[in-house]
Amino acid sequence: MNDVQSICFPIPSQQSELYFPLYIPLCLIMALNASVLSNKTLRDYRNTIHQHNDKFIKNMPKVEMHVHIEGTMTPELRWELAQRRGESVLNINTQQPCETLSELKSTYELLNDLDAGGVDGGMQRFFKLYYGGFSVLQDEEDFYRLAMNYFRKAASMNIRYCEPFFDPQGHTRRGVPFKTMMDGFKRAQSEAVRDLGVHCQWMMCMLRDMSPESAMDHYLQALPYRDMIVGIGLDSLEVDRPPLLFEDVFLRARKDGFKITCHCDVGDKDTLRNIGQVVDQLGGSGADRIDHGLHAADDSFLLQRVKGKDLGMTICPWGYLCYSGEAQIIDRVRTLFNAGIRIAIGSDDPSYMEDIWLNNSLYLLRVLGNFTDAEFVQLQRNAVDICWASDDIKAAILKELEDF
Repeated sequence: MNDVQSICFPIPSQQSELYFPLYIPLCLIMALNASVLSNKTLRDYRNTIHQHNDKFIKNMPKVEMHVHIEGTMTPELRWELAQRRGESVLNINTQQPCETLSELKSTYELLNDLDAGGVDGGMQRFFKLYYGGFSVLQDEEDFYRLAMNYFRKAASMNIRYCEPFFDPQGHTRRGVPFKTMMDGFKRAQSEAVRDLGVHCQWMMCMLRDMSPESAMDHYLQALPYRDMIVGIGLDSLEVDRPPLLFEDVFLRARKDGFKITCHCDVGDKDTLRNIGQVVDQLGGSGADRIDHGLHAADDSFLLQRVKGKDLGMTICPWGYLCYSGEAQIIDRVRTLFNAGIRIAIGSDDPSYMEDIWLNNSLYLLRVLGNFTDAEFVQLQRNAVDICWASDDIKAAILKELEDF
């Protein structure tokens, strides 16, 4: 980005050796005054946060709660798993098998195919990539490798605890037994604690574009894995699939002692209604947490309801920038944070979102939201507060944050 005019902002740090000048491209600042971000601006954002060397963010102990394990399928791992069986990987652009890993990597470059507004065509492309990656997950070893690939990345980012989502229906409908995926995840979960110091519990998400009956069937299949699965959620394409369509599953989950949450996508035509259902009605009295739900910042009543019920929210700012194209995304994140809402930052589907992981997403808040070191620590305290780890794990992370 040497050809982009920049402005230098000194960013104060709580630790003097971490004080450094932050160079922000002028076009990034100017874009915040526009209603829609161009692809060029999004690429500039991506390049800036890819290149960061923010030692405070890197070294800070972290918790991640909004990450889809299938969304961590890197092109390298996907290629390796396919090669292991001698199978090909389809290029979604040409509908022909990829001849090289480099060709496969090129299909992951989301910004090459998005219009300036971000959404048009983008979500359909995302889901093609996301669900297309499922095809290489066939046996226990594949699910183990997928999870371990993420846990190693998590350890490199100083993530101490995580609650990855997984989508069982996307695998069972391909003929993969429920037990196969859980055995792979369990082996990786045990190894991650032992070898990497990364603790984990799993969040099972129902696909909202499948039937409530399918959701209930998979919920019942999950009951033997209560030692692994801490909560039940709802994800996939939200259009015309409100949370209460799946109310029977959430009522049963609450009765059985699971935590419950639900995705409320950014930019969906009914997102305010759906956030309201999640806050006040899901599971009989409202969910225990909200995934996404950024538009609560646009409605003062909803904002007060979220705050009044002390609900945590898992927020993924980079994905919203890509798929909404709106310049006010970071403003809304700041509104939620300043209102005292316990938000925690996640990476969502990093492999399919320009390789932007948790540390990159936090740095995005540094660049565009002027978040300070103290505020980053508060974000991690929020994450500890609203995660569903044991009290011992929470206490250990909070102590490490204090020492940090």
